[in-house]
Amino acid sequence: MADERPKQSHDELNSSESSNTNGNSLSEPVAVQSKTDINSSARSLRYQRRDPKTIERCNLLNVSKLIIKEVIDSSLSHGRMLDDNHVPLQQFFIVLEHVLRHGLKPKKSLLRDRRDFWCVLETVEKLIPEASEITTSVREMPNLKTPLGKARAWLRLSLMQKSLADYLKELCERRDQVLSEFYEPGAMMLEDEGMVFTGLLVGLNVIDCNMCIKEEDLDQPMGVIDFSLYLNNRINDDLSPDSESAETKNKMATILDQKNYLEELNRHLNATVTNLQQKLESVQTTNTLLKEDLAIAKNTALDLQAENDSLKMNQGCIVDDTKKQLETALKNEEAAKQDIETERETYKTSREGLDNMYTDLKKKLDEETHVRLDVEKELELQIGMKQEMEMALRILEKDIHEKQDTMISLRQQLEDIKGINLEMYKKLQACEGSLKHKSELVNKLEEKTNQLVATLKDMEKRLKQTEADKEAAEETARKLGQIIVDKDAKRTALETDLKIEKEWRGTLQKSLEEEREKVSAVQTDLQKYKHLEKDYAKLEHRHQEIQKTCEEQERTLAELGSHLSESKLRVEDMREAQQVNKEAQWQSDKDATHCKGCTKEFSISRRRHHCRNCGDIFCNECSDNKMPLPSSAKPVRVCDNCHTVLLQRYSATGN
Repeated sequence: MADERPKQSHDELNSSESSNTNGNSLSEPVAVQSKTDINSSARSLRYQRRDPKTIERCNLLNVSKLIIKEVIDSSLSHGRMLDDNHVPLQQFFIVLEHVLRHGLKPKKSLLRDRRDFWCVLETVEKLIPEASEITTSVREMPNLKTPLGKARAWLRLSLMQKSLADYLKELCERRDQVLSEFYEPGAMMLEDEGMVFTGLLVGLNVIDCNMCIKEEDLDQPMGVIDFSLYLNNRINDDLSPDSESAETKNKMATILDQKNYLEELNRHLNATVTNLQQKLESVQTTNTLLKEDLAIAKNTALDLQAENDSLKMNQGCIVDDTKKQLETALKNEEAAKQDIETERETYKTSREGLDNMYTDLKKKLDEETHVRLDVEKELELQIGMKQEMEMALRILEKDIHEKQDTMISLRQQLEDIKGINLEMYKKLQACEGSLKHKSELVNKLEEKTNQLVATLKDMEKRLKQTEADKEAAEETARKLGQIIVDKDAKRTALETDLKIEKEWRGTLQKSLEEEREKVSAVQTDLQKYKHLEKDYAKLEHRHQEIQKTCEEQERTLAELGSHLSESKLRVEDMREAQQVNKEAQWQSDKDATHCKGCTKEFSISRRRHHCRNCGDIFCNECSDNKMPLPSSAKPVRVCDNCHTVLLQRYSATGN
């Protein structure tokens, strides 16, 4: 806003010079309007942040993260198989019910409004046919009387089948088509938090649940979540070292990836087997249909052949009859010539009709034989396709057996990795107790440094803002000074012209009044610029004060940095000493024949002495030192090397 203000005033003054109008419009209304816009935008942001549904979604998502993490961690420590009495699992189902109830539209009944999400879960079987088995089994349970009990049984069965994440993910992906009629706007299942929640549920596929669904208990009211368990675990997780938690997270991620990969591979194999079975069934149905068509064609060909034989026999009988009639007609030729001629005409007509019938039947027979040949060719093609499909099925069955063997081996490897992971997790818990106090000290020092860094950054931002305001004020003062000089020059020129040309006084009276108005406007601007100069002086004084405080903060920060470096060095020394004490072993007298310091051989006069710090054996001359150790109340014997190291450490801590 400081950069925009001088630009606007300069443009307005130039426009007043060109059009000979008042130049009295400065940027004060614009600044007031910008302040009101900033205040209104800040209020709108606060109102958005205070949206209760957004806060509820964030709370549900954070609680879900904590509880799902607790379920996975407890499954690793107590074994992968969880039952009904497992407390984190019970609280997970309570949170899951809260998520599914969030923003659910109530169903109005006679007595009260009911909020049941069983109708939402019933739509899953329409989207995924595999879910119909769970839904039908829940509906057939006789003791489930309420929709809430049915919904709880459905959730537990889908978790045991490791398909809960897939079902809820499908619902969230089709939330615009399916869930919009069940949930109000702003519900968790309709927003991005629902997709994040379904992604968290994928991690539960690594655990195995064996829950005995007690049908009489599922209709009971909702339980209460004990947040103290997860808050304590959260604090302990924050106090644990970053390196070891990163290693355990990486190992857990690799195990989960392998588990998900095996399950996904098993799903793909099952899908390919079902597809091949469907293709085989379709081929078998087409084969049976073709066989039926072939049998029908053979029957029609046999019928046509029989008709052809009967027609040939009828033709032979007719020819014999005509021959007999012809012989009788020849004998009686003289007696009945007219009868013979009539008989001849009838014979010709009947012969022509029989010839036509014979040609038609022959054409039909040729067509039927052609159709029969086509059907036989198609049958041969179908038989070849069937043989190819059987060959492909054999190859696929062989591939499936091989992949099943690989799956068995991968499961064995996964079980081995699980055992290793449990051992590493136990070691991690053992190491966390020893490093807890040191990590607390380091965290406190880091918090102090972070606070100081934050205050320093805030002061730097304020300093930059004041410098920018200062530069903007200087630029406006320079531009206004230039404008005042130009106006003074114009005013003096007009006054000299007024003295020289008095005869034109009447004609130039209007222009003189306009110039006077301009001069008054410039004077008002000059008064405002004087006020700006005073504000600039105040800002400069404030800048000097802020700079002094910044320098003081830098000095304190440097002192704290030196203290922090010394504390870090002490922590490193303590870690090295602890590591040396862990690695030190008490050397037995039988193994030591020479002094480890001067390498002289032990004898009756040169006796063996143990160093109480490193555990090695020295002679009296090389271990004639006594130093206090944390493991002993009094000063004990130490070797020369340990004596020098302990002296340096104690002198550093004393300083």
